Amino acid sequence: MENLSLDVSLSLHTTFHTGGNAKYFFSVSSVEQLKEAVLFSRAKALPFFVLGGGSNLLVSDDGFFGVVIKINIVGIEWKNVSDSSVEVLMGAGENWDYVVGLSVERALSGFENLSGIPGTVGATPVQNIGAYGSEIKDTISLVEVFDTSEMVVKTLRLQDMAFGYRDSIFKNPEGKKYIIVRVGCILQKNAKPNISYKDLTAFFAKNNIAQPSVNDVRNAVLEIRRAKLPDLNMYGTAGSFFKNPIVSGEVFETLKEKFPLIVSFDTSLGQKKISAAWILDNICGFKGYRAGNVGVYQNQSLVLVNFGEGTSREIKNLADEMKACVKKNTGIDISEEIVMLGF
Repeated sequence: MENLSLDVSLSLHTTFHTGGNAKYFFSVSSVEQLKEAVLFSRAKALPFFVLGGGSNLLVSDDGFFGVVIKINIVGIEWKNVSDSSVEVLMGAGENWDYVVGLSVERALSGFENLSGIPGTVGATPVQNIGAYGSEIKDTISLVEVFDTSEMVVKTLRLQDMAFGYRDSIFKNPEGKKYIIVRVGCILQKNAKPNISYKDLTAFFAKNNIAQPSVNDVRNAVLEIRRAKLPDLNMYGTAGSFFKNPIVSGEVFETLKEKFPLIVSFDTSLGQKKISAAWILDNICGFKGYRAGNVGVYQNQSLVLVNFGEGTSREIKNLADEMKACVKKNTGIDISEEIVMLGF
């Protein structure tokens, strides 16, 4: 098989730039090649792992003794749905921010708040990516998947995908059989951009922009991200390592008594989403912390970085240390946002 390679270093395929080898590595650019890779993994009785841009992934230094399937399925279609909306259909292997840029060039609203997020289109529904007051679920119309149990392509609709905070059917047991091949989203013409998120509201107030365009929002998001997040050309990182914990109102009130300045956000279920970054920075003092070849980014305590010679074990040890500090001081368990492979 010409698209199969052996013993491929996964450090070359993740933004952390760490991790061992994949025993078998398929690069697939069609559903037919994807089917071949899945059948190969079954013939070898080995697990498979689907890889996009590797921007939300920590691979063990021991690597992965299985089949890694790198999704390179591309193609972008724009379809007029109505006078006010357009559907964009994107191959799972397309670069996410490239598509965002194209949508903004067309003055279409829906993706601009998600500018600058690294990775591929296929990963966006898995994580239900979100930033600056928007989530991908806000625009999704369909996801085409390859069902590995029946070996056919199926179409899932919004109601099928069980979206939650950084969660979807694709992270749950019943969704593990699906491999995403194409994503469809509905974007709006002449819509008023969403600038309700405090960082955007403050940015436009400071710059005296009363009615920002989608291009203005994209540029603002990119500028804010540059100030908060490390340059991928300088550091190995996967962005935010941890999810914000969600707790009951009762637990929150107890924490509020102990930490009056604790930062939180309301949820639709009456619970409270607590800023993990605030805890890690103000209670545990991790911002700018360094442990050998890895550390916590100086401008954002949710972000772990590889300074160049770090290992996945060092990154995981640091993450475990951070989780233990949060648990000891608040009683809260924080969980990883990233995917761990081979541990």
